[in-house]
Amino acid sequence: MAESRFVEVSREEPIAVLTLNRPEVLNALDFELMTELADRLEELDADPAVGCAVLTGRGRAFAAGADIGEMAGLGVVDLLDRQPFAVWRRIDRVRMPLVAAVNGYALGGGLELAMACDIILAAASARLGQPEIRLGIIPGAGGTQRLPRRIGRYRASEWILTGARYTAQEALEAGLVNRVLPDDQLLDAARELARTIASRPRQAVRAAKEALRASERLPLGEGLRLEQHLFQALFATADKEEGMRAFLEKREPRFTGR
Repeated sequence: MAESRFVEVSREEPIAVLTLNRPEVLNALDFELMTELADRLEELDADPAVGCAVLTGRGRAFAAGADIGEMAGLGVVDLLDRQPFAVWRRIDRVRMPLVAAVNGYALGGGLELAMACDIILAAASARLGQPEIRLGIIPGAGGTQRLPRRIGRYRASEWILTGARYTAQEALEAGLVNRVLPDDQLLDAARELARTIASRPRQAVRAAKEALRASERLPLGEGLRLEQHLFQALFATADKEEGMRAFLEKREPRFTGR
């Protein structure tokens, strides 16, 4: 795996922990960090020894948003030339499940990054929000699309139109995060959850993620057809045979990822 300046990777097979490492700027998401993150996720996604990854941040923030110092001098032509959203599309295509362990601030692009994961755990001290409106812009990496799907359009409208910050408990009550944990238990809980997911049959986990993601963009009829297609395809896997045989034999299954 290539070296990264701003993304630390700890392999703890069958999981990996990726830590955003720009603590001096609260892990602001500049182009270099996002490119490194997409690179590392793609490498792990292609590794059969890794079944799930945890994403967290170093220091006082998960990620406090985009790097405004980098963005302030950009114009439309610069954005068209750099194609900053291409890395977000790469992250969306990662097939293994991603668990966000949100410590501290998850604002703007930081919250959008957490929502690009499949499960969000938050520290009790975490603060979440989409403050882009305060800068004269709107969320551009999924905030206006993912947030209403998670907490409803009316709540999301208040979050985005006011640019306010919310506590982890408020985010939990809104349905945005799965669990709120004491700060010192967050990463251990995320690791434990990731290991549980990684212990499940690999092809079934990836198929389930694909179907769940599709539910946000497909009409019900098309989503049901995709689900049925994926369901049927899993009948060709060795893990399906092992899982059902183990159930009938009343023993724990021994999955191989095939």
